[in-house]
Amino acid sequence: MEQWVVVSIIIAAYLAVTLTIGLLAGRKSTDTVAGYVAADRSFGLVAMYFVTGASVFSAFAFLGGPGWAYSRGAAAFYILAYGAIGMAPFYWMGPRAAALGRKFGFVTQAQLVVGRFPSRNLSAMIAVLSLVAFVPYVTVQMRGAGIVIEAVTDGHVPLWLGALIAYGIVIIYVLKSGAMAVGWTNTFQGIFMVVIAWTLGLYLPYRLYGGIGPMFEQIAEARPDLLVPPGLNASGDPWSWGAFSTLILVSAVGLMMWPHLFMKAFTAKDDDTLRRTVILFPTFQLFLIPVFLIGFAGVMFDGAPPSSDFILPYMILETHLPAVVVGLFCAGALSASMSTGDALLHASASVFVEDGVAKYKDLDERQQQRLMQVIVLVTGAIAYYFALDSESSLVLLLASAYGLISQLAPPVVAAMYWRRATTLGVVVGLLAGVATAFFFYMNPELKPYDMHEGILGLLVHIPVLIGASLLTKEQNADHIEEFFS
Repeated sequence: MEQWVVVSIIIAAYLAVTLTIGLLAGRKSTDTVAGYVAADRSFGLVAMYFVTGASVFSAFAFLGGPGWAYSRGAAAFYILAYGAIGMAPFYWMGPRAAALGRKFGFVTQAQLVVGRFPSRNLSAMIAVLSLVAFVPYVTVQMRGAGIVIEAVTDGHVPLWLGALIAYGIVIIYVLKSGAMAVGWTNTFQGIFMVVIAWTLGLYLPYRLYGGIGPMFEQIAEARPDLLVPPGLNASGDPWSWGAFSTLILVSAVGLMMWPHLFMKAFTAKDDDTLRRTVILFPTFQLFLIPVFLIGFAGVMFDGAPPSSDFILPYMILETHLPAVVVGLFCAGALSASMSTGDALLHASASVFVEDGVAKYKDLDERQQQRLMQVIVLVTGAIAYYFALDSESSLVLLLASAYGLISQLAPPVVAAMYWRRATTLGVVVGLLAGVATAFFFYMNPELKPYDMHEGILGLLVHIPVLIGASLLTKEQNADHIEEFFS
């Protein structure tokens, strides 16, 4: 039997198991909006740990991470840095958000912000901003799934078909079971991808170089530029410290502002579960170490993949591993892609309906769920279109989305911690921040010190929010007291 047939059988078996888990998980939740969006606030430590970890580390880490280590060297370490920094504030913010969710019934990030700053237009702004940022993020996942399947089947299953099959499965269980499906499929996928990453990350350097130490010795002799922080830029020239440091910072700020991650605060069964998840998160992040080792192993490897994002499947195939191992690798990569993609599709629908449409039109619970299911399909279709058309690096696609999503941080922090903030201040600040980030994204040559456009947006956003709030009338004292008590 040809290798690609064996690999295809293993992929099919993995997808079937994932679909079964996703569909069965829905039997545990109630047929309500809270059940579909927040899993009835029932996730324990195990589910929260894997939901958080698997949602953060996606196709961009499993494919883009090795791609950057292979082509840009030390630049890839920014991924390791921002995860450690970005999760820490949620130790305090998560329980605070969860308490507000239990008190007021919040199930989305925008509901929390608008609960503090009443404005349906503000809610709609956050919904639209989130959806715009979600599209490139989902695109990363779909493209990653397609890249892997196309590579390991030797082109017999092209990128367009591989992405369509994988995300057809995702859409089915998200439509049926909502947050509960996301939670339990992520648990399965998180375990699977961590095992595969460590196995390959330790095996390939020994197979090709005789060990991790000898591998880096050869790289240091032949390509020392790859081992000098902050690494190389996309053109192969030394990357500037301004670009490196601000990409870490904007990613750290934006990490827990992603609605699909922030919303997990509303799914935890208690505050201790949230805090323990934050404390344990760095152990999941160790998954990046073997991922980077795989990329570095490709530096001195004979031949070159079609693009840097293909380096991992390229090496797997060129080292002539057994078909079963290749199939398991593919399943691990699909785990990384799908475990984030399902959370993104679920959150995009929840945010758009709960925080956008529902603010302007009265909908009963059944209508809201049906509309969410429609938005899952629409978001998936748009992302699929861009996944087929995109030539950008998976990491760069995600980095561009952080510029927008990081602008949600000031409104969220102001809502939970600053009594003097006002609705007008938050609205004006958000508009100023998004406009600034978009301007510099469209005109990168104008960015001072190569700073990320998201950081430039925050440098405008925060002073405008503070100034406009201080210049406008304070909110009603009873409303503030109820929110902060």
